[in-house]
Amino acid sequence: MSVLSSAALLVGTCLLGAAAPGPRVVENQSVTVVVTSLVSTTSTVRLYFYNTREGFLKSGKWAFSKAVKPEGKRQFTLPVELPQGEWAVAITQDLNNNDKIDKNFIGIPTEPYAFSNNVRPTIAAPVFDECKFMVDGPGKVVSIVLKD
Repeated sequence: MSVLSSAALLVGTCLLGAAAPGPRVVENQSVTVVVTSLVSTTSTVRLYFYNTREGFLKSGKWAFSKAVKPEGKRQFTLPVELPQGEWAVAITQDLNNNDKIDKNFIGIPTEPYAFSNNVRPTIAAPVFDECKFMVDGPGKVVSIVLKD
């Protein structure tokens, strides 16, 4: 094979490799969660971020969680980076700082809680589709009012 043929083959192979699609890179988008109407200005607020219907509100099945101290305020803003897609947030405020969600004898939380889209369940816990929001670009703001 001549040097010219080898060079042409090498260049053609490189061009084909450059044109081949690589793995799709999912970029995180900036999302700001604004939580208002905190019951306590000192008790920790826990935010649980879910991105699957199957795991929604199941212990340990969240994508990640964050704990925030209100630092004497009745509201806070939490910036997070989330991959594009459907997300839902559940929030609790641990008034007695025992690191768990206290519930009454029938399983209803006795400490403040809230969900994205400000869903207010009446009989049963909400489902993912009620609480979900779409992350499809930067600058998304999710406002949640904590329930007493």
